[in-house]
Amino acid sequence: MLAEMRIQGLGVIEDALLELHAGFTVVTGETGAGKTMVVTGLHLLSGGRAEVSKVRTGMLKAFVEGRFTYSGVEGAERIVADSGADVDEDGSVIALRAVAVDGRSRAHLGGRSVPVGVLAELSEQLIAVHGQNDQLRLLRPAEQRAVIDRFAGDAVAKPLRAYQEVRTEWLAVIAELTERSTRSREMAQQADLLKHGLTEIDAVAPEPGEDVELTEQIKRLAAVDELRAAATEAHVAVSGSPDGDPDAPGAMGLVSEALRRLSTSEDNVLRELAPRLEEASVLLADVGAELGTYVETLDADPALLEKVLARQSDLKRLTRKYAADVDGVLAWADDARRRLETMDTSEEALAELALRRDQLAIQLSAHAAEVSAAREKAAAELAAEITRELSGLAMGQAAIDVTVEQRPAEHGDTHALTIDGRAVHAGADGVDDVELLLRAHDGAPPLPVHKAASGGELSRVMLAIEVVLAHADTVQTLVFDEVDAGVGGRAAVEIGRRLARLARTHQVLVVTHLPQVAAFADQHLVVDKGHSGGVTRSGVKNLSSTERVSELARMLAGMDNETGRAHAEELLATAEKDKLEFEPKKKRAAKKK
Repeated sequence: MLAEMRIQGLGVIEDALLELHAGFTVVTGETGAGKTMVVTGLHLLSGGRAEVSKVRTGMLKAFVEGRFTYSGVEGAERIVADSGADVDEDGSVIALRAVAVDGRSRAHLGGRSVPVGVLAELSEQLIAVHGQNDQLRLLRPAEQRAVIDRFAGDAVAKPLRAYQEVRTEWLAVIAELTERSTRSREMAQQADLLKHGLTEIDAVAPEPGEDVELTEQIKRLAAVDELRAAATEAHVAVSGSPDGDPDAPGAMGLVSEALRRLSTSEDNVLRELAPRLEEASVLLADVGAELGTYVETLDADPALLEKVLARQSDLKRLTRKYAADVDGVLAWADDARRRLETMDTSEEALAELALRRDQLAIQLSAHAAEVSAAREKAAAELAAEITRELSGLAMGQAAIDVTVEQRPAEHGDTHALTIDGRAVHAGADGVDDVELLLRAHDGAPPLPVHKAASGGELSRVMLAIEVVLAHADTVQTLVFDEVDAGVGGRAAVEIGRRLARLARTHQVLVVTHLPQVAAFADQHLVVDKGHSGGVTRSGVKNLSSTERVSELARMLAGMDNETGRAHAEELLATAEKDKLEFEPKKKRAAKKK
């Protein structure tokens, strides 16, 4: 939940701290005092779009800071951990949003700079803000479908996941079949080019790294005379003249003579050097033998050189056309074989794809029908529960119908699916169109909510839906921005009662202008506007019991007088009595004591 929120430099609010608790908190204030800035701050904290116009005149930046507790909310715990945010000792985390006058926006979570999207992800797990825009959003078919899916829970979510998985594969097969069919000539030409290249490469059959090896071999064959002379002279220098010429002793003979002289010396220092000369003698013998073998095998072979040059020419022909070296040519060949596997435009390949498409369509139809059946069942239950809530919101004659109908496929629809002999559109969220219909009174025809409901009735329908969905919703903090607009009297009392009941399971924050709603709150905050030096400043104050009576009197009568205060006290007493009625018996008894 949201434990506290601080607003600085936002609209008319210069600096305000809201300390929030569990239960029902109400925010009131005179028109223009800045109540809506509280909701604006929550939108910013939830990753909403930053508007420079909201930055207070004379300030460079606006700041909104919120402290959230999220223990037990797996999604929020993961987001906080992944962002590397620092968590306070009490297990809470601080989110910060800053908006500068130059339009730049910054977001922080737990002292770490994060993308604004991270705050949006976190808020989705912890807080839901409902206002006039949400009522407009409720009029969209996709949003109405989302309402019924939230209410149904796993009954819809499980078959819908299976539907979406099969649909992804089904669309991929359709796309591949379409591409192969419509681009058959182009793909056939590409396939011929690839096959020609593979035939040319296979005819040469290059080996990995072969071009490098051939280059080295050519260098040796082309310089065989120079190499033989160098090797022969080196062999003589090591082993001596092959005819035993005493005037041309080799290194091995000189070392042997030195070793003989040291070995026969009576001096210990000289004799200790002898083993090292023995090691040198062994090394020279090995080198001499290898040089002799090299000279014997190093024969000039013009035919071999010509053969190697011809092989190099074949490889160069490939590297000029397909890649920079032989390894690249082999990689091109591997890629060409993989591409050819997807370019089979034969009738057999197309028939196989069409068969797979039809098999997936059968599976998809079964999953879609299961989703539709689950939605139809949930629709009846949802309609009954919303209707029951509306009767308690001074709309006793109104009734809600929730219709679930499969959307017909239009002519040429590439996502058409046949279910029970009818062609329907297979969308990302199933094949259903969901619509909320309102019958304003007995005998009235069911009409779309936005046509049958007034502004105040639409607010009550929205509240009724939220109350019904409360137990299916994992979000613990619900914010309502003047959902009571356009209502009053008994309906306002019923709205306050419903919000108080909703606050038994959720943290509820409401911005309102109705005293009947405010009287049901557990905590009352007022946005107070003041003037100093020609500048308007607003702050937020947590009201005591006495101050609360005064605020309700102002909301009731427009002034704090004896009559207004008496009416306010009566309203508070009535609300408190009503709240006791739906509290658990043990808690009720404790309060009476």
